[in-house]
Amino acid sequence: MIWINFLHLYQPANIDDYHIQEALNQSYWRLIRLLEENPELRMTFNVSGCLLERLEDMGELDFIKALKKLNDSGRLELVSSAAYHGFLPLLPEEEIVKQIKENEIILQRFFGSDFKPKGFFLPEMSYSSALAKIVKSFGYDWIILDEISTANKQIDLEQIFIDETSGLKVIFRQRELSRAYPPDEIYQLLATNKKVAISATDAELYGLRHEDPTGEMEKIAADQKIVTKTVSDYIYSFALENLSAIKLRESSWESEEIDIIKGQPFILWFDKKNSIHRDLWRLSNLSLELGEKFKDDNNIKWHRWHLVRGLASCTFWWASANDFTTSFGPYAWNPDIVERGLNDLLRSVRAIENKKSLNDKLKAETLALRLRKNLWRRHWLKHLV
Repeated sequence: MIWINFLHLYQPANIDDYHIQEALNQSYWRLIRLLEENPELRMTFNVSGCLLERLEDMGELDFIKALKKLNDSGRLELVSSAAYHGFLPLLPEEEIVKQIKENEIILQRFFGSDFKPKGFFLPEMSYSSALAKIVKSFGYDWIILDEISTANKQIDLEQIFIDETSGLKVIFRQRELSRAYPPDEIYQLLATNKKVAISATDAELYGLRHEDPTGEMEKIAADQKIVTKTVSDYIYSFALENLSAIKLRESSWESEEIDIIKGQPFILWFDKKNSIHRDLWRLSNLSLELGEKFKDDNNIKWHRWHLVRGLASCTFWWASANDFTTSFGPYAWNPDIVERGLNDLLRSVRAIENKKSLNDKLKAETLALRLRKNLWRRHWLKHLV
């Protein structure tokens, strides 16, 4: 059996160091050691640019060097993404382009000036046709999506397709496998004579979020009956001229069919009935517009420094109050994380020096006060024991 394992390494740019250290110690180094100790093992990683910067700030250069060595050897494939993990389908094109460019600069700084990956990871696997066209314009060749991004349930999910809108090659992660701890499922799949398993998860699942006391991942890494491949190696093993075009729909790796039917494929990041989501996006859009309006401001650097941190998808996801505990995830409600993003969005507005920004500043302060009040009111009314 062939196993393609795609792992997403990300921590928000504004998170405390100890959270990154936990992920590093319990998950990231484990994965690196597996690759180093098993020469035939292959994986594909997306390491967000903002995480690389934080690791550098923390002095964790040995980890970055290990990534580069494994990538150079061909055992590990690294892909690109948006530097600060913004929720791209809901952002304006100008901001999407900036975050892609910023990620490329970061990757080339750490992995070499000629580093140009073939694959692109859409944060949260959030697909829209407009976004895919932008990604294609940067020269990327493939994306990975959840199987829910196609309405056609008859297709063979082991095949590679061409997005009929953008021309990007598409590989689908298998949802049931990816919502489990994949190493627990691989041997069961092997017994069914399944030919190809494609999983894509957060890398933190491999230790931080889920303990593996029997070392299932280590067993698989050493098992010659299971052949692992990088995503690119798998894609380019196909006759590319014969790939079929496929129609895709707006979705993410957490979208549910009912949400897509209701026209809310991104409900975890923008629920129209969620007043906190609505005001977070009002504040986000105000700051984005302000940055364009005063792009020559003396403090534009600090405006952007705070803006990208506030726009991280986590700011919105943690306000969704969705329960992921059945799939190795948390209950998605954390007012501290939401407030941290809110604070960065507000500071991005405050950073602008130009006096003509006064009315926008007052509007932002009013929005922030309302957000803070509603956020904590909702929290205490529901969660105070």
